[in-house]
Amino acid sequence: MLRRRGRVLIQMLSSPSASTSSPLHRLISATRPQVSPNPSFAVEEYLVSTCGLTRPQALKASPKLAHLRSAANPDAVLAFLAGRGLSGADVAALVAKDPKFLCAGVDKGLSPIVAGLSGLGLSDPEMARLLSLAPHKFRCRSIVAKLHYYLPLFGGSLEKLLRAINFNTNLLCCKRRVEPNVAFLRECGLGDGDIAKLCSSIPRMVTANMERVRTMVALTEGLGVPRGSGMFRHALSAVAFLDEKKITAKVDHLKKTVGWSDAEVSIALPKAPFLLAKSNESLQHGSEFLVSEVGLEPAYIARRPVLLCYSLEGRMRPRYYVVKFLKENGLLKRDPSYYTVFKETERYFVEKFICPHKEAAPYLAEDYAAACRGEVPDYWLQ
Repeated sequence: MLRRRGRVLIQMLSSPSASTSSPLHRLISATRPQVSPNPSFAVEEYLVSTCGLTRPQALKASPKLAHLRSAANPDAVLAFLAGRGLSGADVAALVAKDPKFLCAGVDKGLSPIVAGLSGLGLSDPEMARLLSLAPHKFRCRSIVAKLHYYLPLFGGSLEKLLRAINFNTNLLCCKRRVEPNVAFLRECGLGDGDIAKLCSSIPRMVTANMERVRTMVALTEGLGVPRGSGMFRHALSAVAFLDEKKITAKVDHLKKTVGWSDAEVSIALPKAPFLLAKSNESLQHGSEFLVSEVGLEPAYIARRPVLLCYSLEGRMRPRYYVVKFLKENGLLKRDPSYYTVFKETERYFVEKFICPHKEAAPYLAEDYAAACRGEVPDYWLQ
């Protein structure tokens, strides 16, 4: 078995793109003698010369491998990793992250795991990615059962699952906590697709204890966002790991900066609960622009609170100046709705407000592009 893996590794590293001086090539070169048990096996040197770690990385990792007396098992593990398609750099990163991976059993440990993951449809490159993300989780046989549970939740997309694992590797060690949380969120009207998005955007949410998840749901409902509504997932993301005190402070800030009444806050937050995640500074600047410069009423903004979520410098201010220029030069037949101006896609805005005026305002497109980069033309500010 090990000889077969060795041949695979030799074939990989003897390709034209492989360096004959690479650590892994030296590991399995035909001239290297068989390593025998040696009480004075130099772990640190092995990590540097064979695994490709830097000296500081090897110094940090070697105490975790102090019990090793030969390179036999590490050599087998490295051959196994090469067989999975990991490059020398991948191996160095993996060993630096999880030195004890070199102690894993190949025949009775790693090989059965690979067989199980193959049974779930994972290819070698996909397993290599999973290895790089969570090597310490990969060497536990339970990883097969965990992926068997998570893949349907993510619509069968390993790409989406790996993205979530990248944000929170605890997904692979907290399945017993995740399962009841997922069941509860389903009871709240969320589909698997919504739950998978929560795993990716707020991964700690599904690995938190059940009491915390119930609190998040209660806070969401307290904002006026009912279970099963289209905004419920967004509201959950907004209140994740907030408490009543922080939410109250944010609401008070909105009332003060935008000039909203309690009734207007109760209209705005169910429509745009993600306002709770915006910084006070961003809300301050956005509201000052919309109220003082554009001239919108607080009640108007409350019914269209998403306006406070758009980029001020990269979206709203440049578009406002374009419309202002067109109006001042008599190029618009009627005043547009600023809600429409700010919310529509970039393509729509350009086709509606830039392209029709190429002859009358030949530099408008260029000036608008500059404004989006923060370089507002002087004549727009007059």
